[in-house]
Amino acid sequence: MERESMEFDVLIVGAGPAGLAAACKIRQLSESTGKDISVCVVEKGSEVGAHILSGAVFEPTALNELFPDWKEKGAPLNTPVTGDDIYYMTSAEKAIKVPGFAVPKTMHNEGNYIISLGNLCRWLAEQAEGMGAEIYPGFAAADVLFHEDGSVKGVVTGDMGIAEDGSQKDSYMPGMELHAKYTLFAEGCRGHLGKRLMEKFDLNAGKDPQHYGIGIKELWKIDPAKHEEGKVMHAAGWPLAENGAAGGSFLYHIEDNQVSIGLITDLCYDNPYLSPFEEFQRFKKHPTVMQYLEGGERISYGARAIAKGGLQSLPKMTFPGGLLIGCDAGTLNFAKIKGSHTAMKSGMIAAEVVHKAITENEATGAELSEYTTAFENSSVYKELYEQRNFGPAQHKWGNFFGSAYAFVDLNIFGGKLPWTLGDSHPDHAEMKLAAESKKITYPKPDNKITFDRLTSVFLSNTNHEEDQPCHLTLKDPELPIRDNLPKYAEPAQRYCPAGVYEVVEDAEGTPKFQINGQNCVHCKTCDIKDPAQNIVWVTPEGLGGPNYPNM
Repeated sequence: MERESMEFDVLIVGAGPAGLAAACKIRQLSESTGKDISVCVVEKGSEVGAHILSGAVFEPTALNELFPDWKEKGAPLNTPVTGDDIYYMTSAEKAIKVPGFAVPKTMHNEGNYIISLGNLCRWLAEQAEGMGAEIYPGFAAADVLFHEDGSVKGVVTGDMGIAEDGSQKDSYMPGMELHAKYTLFAEGCRGHLGKRLMEKFDLNAGKDPQHYGIGIKELWKIDPAKHEEGKVMHAAGWPLAENGAAGGSFLYHIEDNQVSIGLITDLCYDNPYLSPFEEFQRFKKHPTVMQYLEGGERISYGARAIAKGGLQSLPKMTFPGGLLIGCDAGTLNFAKIKGSHTAMKSGMIAAEVVHKAITENEATGAELSEYTTAFENSSVYKELYEQRNFGPAQHKWGNFFGSAYAFVDLNIFGGKLPWTLGDSHPDHAEMKLAAESKKITYPKPDNKITFDRLTSVFLSNTNHEEDQPCHLTLKDPELPIRDNLPKYAEPAQRYCPAGVYEVVEDAEGTPKFQINGQNCVHCKTCDIKDPAQNIVWVTPEGLGGPNYPNM
């Protein structure tokens, strides 16, 4: 098929912190050098920020560097952190407050801000456009384009108006080819094009597999008398520990009498009956948490996978014609539970390298190995190196003993212990057989503090054009019922935080695997956790998915 095409100097896939920071930096360098470099950013969400989800306690180091005058420019950092509370929850009723001196220093948040990352991305997009970058929301990058020599040429955006049966509807509009001298992939955690590029160029060779968590978050409006603006609370232990899983929770008091509350479940859990969504609902019932929520109103819901493998899992980020940046590569610092500043900095480093390459050499398609050197000499690499053992320690020894190790490693030795812990087991391979696992019975929602998945998805403003090919594809359509159901009680029914996957019976009583693709919030958990790696997430039509307000 002959498609229309557009040419740019730099193409960026994804309008998150990494992609937008890269766009801003390139345009800043263009202005300072007088060498005009065209920048295009494509974003699959209906608007910038629509698919952005984070806790988010934000460390402003990268923003300070990118825009030293961000306060004057009106960046939405309105709530400085005023205090940290850390709890170890020992049961459904009890919790121990951890004294400040015993907390790994990475968990202290003095100088940071509680923000909506979506709103920060909207602001960054305004800055980038003000400097001449072109940003196109609603355009999903569906596939990578290559030159004859194998180098990346750009991307093709997805066709619009394709019916579920593959036919063209009256609204059909073919996707467009976007070509660039260099393409930066900034899709966020488990980016579907990033995943393909890792396979094509063998970027994970010699690395630990990437490790993930699923973060589930709600935004609440609470009683003003209970609100403590700027307060940050983190917790570990119950409820996940009760079912042999690990992870952590948060409750952040932001402006306007709102709190963001969430639970991160490490996706290395082994019980196929575990449901991260239901564990989150249980967590909200703990007295330490419920005291704030009672009498309040839930106003939004969302979920997103988190890449937390750290330094040991970082792929090679360069290949001919492009770079992987931000969480597409997995630059999040799990010891801090923060990835926005590292994503932004990786995008800024990419911008400097790409700008120099284009300015000094008009040729395209080269592999920018200079990026690797610049990244390894950066503040991002330094903090990922110092905190490299935090995640593996949690996996090996659990939250309690893992945190004790982290205290010794980080607080006493400053991350300089002369060894690096590894974790060579991919998360999807950790699942035990259903026959070897304890069934978990979760309580019914009370619709005041706890809710069901479908009610929750409604608050995410998720929508997809109904008559379109399902973007949740199966390598083997028979496998869920043939293999996963008898072996693992088909865990997709439980690990998906949006109720996309169901096992239903047909008229003859035969089980059938049903995919409710319209509910998908683009979290990528299914692509990560399916024990057979049979589910492959591909991009739906642009504009589809959640539309997160203030998340």
